Amino acid sequence: MAIEEGKAAPAFTLKDADGNKVALKDFKGKNVVVYFYPKDDTPGCTKEACGFRDLWKDIEKTGTVVLGVSPDDGASHQKFVAKYGLPFTLLSDPDRKVMEKYGAWGEKNMYGKKTMGVIRSTVLVGPDGKVKKHWKRVPKAEAHPQKVLEVLQAG
Repeated sequence: MAIEEGKAAPAFTLKDADGNKVALKDFKGKNVVVYFYPKDDTPGCTKEACGFRDLWKDIEKTGTVVLGVSPDDGASHQKFVAKYGLPFTLLSDPDRKVMEKYGAWGEKNMYGKKTMGVIRSTVLVGPDGKVKKHWKRVPKAEAHPQKVLEVLQAG
């Protein structure tokens, strides 16, 4: 299933760092930023997560929820959140089923070599559950949160 702007976002339920189930439908009526990243506490992923953290007050003002998704387990997420003071929820997708639904798992080019892995991407889901914006491949992790905020502030 391809992610298409204007179409319903695929439903999902994943576990957060504490093992609680979190479903996309829990946030009906709000904007939800679902960002997919390869691994906790790695350079690019840390820059991206800290970017969302640093813009948190402005993101909150738009009434938006941020959910970070990676294959890491809850213990890894807990350490990552504690180390960097992340104010948003991280979800675990160890079998990468949600990533596959969202086009965030597939072939990518790492240093000239083709590999399968997590494709850094973000989906903005509107209050109606439809995809408002899809960033298919995020080129610069550190600059991406600002771009997301600009879209949120523009309405």
